[in-house]
Amino acid sequence: MRVPTDREIRALHLKYAPTREAFELVYTHCEIVCGVAEQVFSRTSRSLSIDLVRAGSLLHDIGVYRLYDNNGQLDHTNYVRHGVLGYDLLRTEGFDEVLCRFCSCLTGVGISRDDVLNQGLPLPVADYLAESAEEELVMYADKFHSKSTPPAFVTADSYASYIGRYGEDKVSIFNSMCKTFGVPDLGPFVRAHGHKVV
Repeated sequence: MRVPTDREIRALHLKYAPTREAFELVYTHCEIVCGVAEQVFSRTSRSLSIDLVRAGSLLHDIGVYRLYDNNGQLDHTNYVRHGVLGYDLLRTEGFDEVLCRFCSCLTGVGISRDDVLNQGLPLPVADYLAESAEEELVMYADKFHSKSTPPAFVTADSYASYIGRYGEDKVSIFNSMCKTFGVPDLGPFVRAHGHKVV
């Protein structure tokens, strides 16, 4: 499998971003997630492909562009669909399944078939769960930055509190990832981007 370069991934973002503002929001978030993932990667003893982690980080939210309407407004109601939309986008572009999964399997701490059914989520009934160590690392890094308005960095405690509304099992999954990977130092990213910390 060929892993795309940063330049190729950026060009893909530019191709699908409906506005410059959407590109700046989504691509900057992806770059931040990549930086967090690389920081965590540098401290882990697990055997991972850094090239795959980097590509997965930079591609994971590309499906968000498919949620913008003709007026440049983001459809927040269907936001949970951005993963499957990104998966489909990358498949259409001819990407390998391994790369496509970075889009569909990283929402929250994973969405199970039971979550889809019990919460009535607008998704095909299936499991959307990280399977590889690379997917798990990118999923974890993604939890520390939000594309909210305005964008913000998220502490581990804040994310655990947020994910708790979906069940204590989700908090346990996140806490387990914190133990596995360690909590990242957000200071360098805050200084570089100026986003608040919540």
